[in-house]
Amino acid sequence: MKKWQRLLCFAGTALAATSLVACGSGKSASTEKGGNTKLLMYQIGEKPDNFDKLMEIANKRIKEKTGATIDMQYIGWGEWGDKMSTIIASGESYDIAYAYNYVVNAQKGAFADLTDLMPKYAKETYDNLEPAYIQGNLVNGKLYAFPVDANVYAQQMLSFNKKFLDKYNLDISGIKSYADAEPILKAFHEKEPNVAAFAIGQVFNLSGDYDYPLNKNNPFAVKVDAGKATIINPYAEDSFKANLRLMHKWYQEGLIPSDAATNTEGYPLDGDTWFMREETQGPMDYGDTILTNAAGKEIVSRPLTKALKTTSQAQMANFVVSNASKNKEKAVEVLALLNSDPELLNGLVYGVEGEAWEKVGDKKIKLLDGYKPGTHMSAWNTGNNKILYTQESITDEMIAKRDQSIKDAAESPILGFAVNTDSIKTELSNISNVMNRYKASLNTGTVDPDATLPKFLSDLKDAGWDKVQAELQKQLDEFVAHKK
Repeated sequence: MKKWQRLLCFAGTALAATSLVACGSGKSASTEKGGNTKLLMYQIGEKPDNFDKLMEIANKRIKEKTGATIDMQYIGWGEWGDKMSTIIASGESYDIAYAYNYVVNAQKGAFADLTDLMPKYAKETYDNLEPAYIQGNLVNGKLYAFPVDANVYAQQMLSFNKKFLDKYNLDISGIKSYADAEPILKAFHEKEPNVAAFAIGQVFNLSGDYDYPLNKNNPFAVKVDAGKATIINPYAEDSFKANLRLMHKWYQEGLIPSDAATNTEGYPLDGDTWFMREETQGPMDYGDTILTNAAGKEIVSRPLTKALKTTSQAQMANFVVSNASKNKEKAVEVLALLNSDPELLNGLVYGVEGEAWEKVGDKKIKLLDGYKPGTHMSAWNTGNNKILYTQESITDEMIAKRDQSIKDAAESPILGFAVNTDSIKTELSNISNVMNRYKASLNTGTVDPDATLPKFLSDLKDAGWDKVQAELQKQLDEFVAHKK
């Protein structure tokens, strides 16, 4: 599962709010000995194998610049939700953390208000942030997040294994929609019936030009170009229904794997078990460069949706400062350094200079044999991607195109809209149960939508869809009015 797909599991966790106990109480996790401050920082993911060496180098730089050091503790993906929920609810102290359940916990007072702290102690980073990061992270008009500047927009793509395109001389230049891909899929399936033509599985969701006030797994959306921001059920839209029918047709014709509704393993990017898949890209992917590097073979893509700056993208990689921290200013200062100091950040994201990489220009590098998995940290949730050195394959023209694409990407009409779910928790739980019964089979084309949709929509209504829609629309109208 890709990094941004994994994060969607956390982006919509407003449905799983936990109560906070004694938030802000207790002794700060940071320690001070002889004037040296050590900040406790929680990070998500798997710790690099050479973590101690990376942090020894990093902390030397951090101490030199700020007088502090970091005690970074990794929490694995599978444990993250439970552990951070417990830490926050118990009032256990820490200084910095990758944000868990950002909006809900900010509303509950778990995180320090950075509205004034960030411009003061991280001025360079704050001034250079894309405005969408600030707008997308405001909670009741205040900023509680220190966002990592990376993929500020996202775009859904239909991505193809170029090996097969070349082998069968297939042209994808005219593809702009799911329907446009049908002739290519059929032509390929005739040649390679044992390779998944459209490689999708249980977590697949059909895409369109929508934004989602909760997340894509819930049947509430706003059309991007619809004028007034209105909460709709995408499954009741004619264009969405047409795509559901198309998926069912493809399923019947064998273009979609027969086990798609239950397949949780997916199709490895580096394998040749797939022909077309749906992927998410952003500006820091430099087109298909990141996918191609990850696959170890060339992948080419066609855009399926518009490039859109959304709340979920703005909140993709947030760091927060605990409201219980006794060193809030110092914590912000250290985060500022991580996001503004190329020497520090590149040493973490690429690994040890001289072993994993070497500079070949002011801002370009060459990867060495020592650059391997487990020898560096991830870029997306460590620091400002705009100050990362690029490999020689990334040209100045590609960087200029990246920057222009960020300027050109549209802002979602609901950028910064944060839902308060307190009054609709029961209904959202009921709706989630309905979605669990229907979503996978509908989206993968396993069932006939014309036969299934009426029952599905009826069950959503019985679960409380109308009440939730009314509450979401009320909150959205208030948001839009205040925004103006």
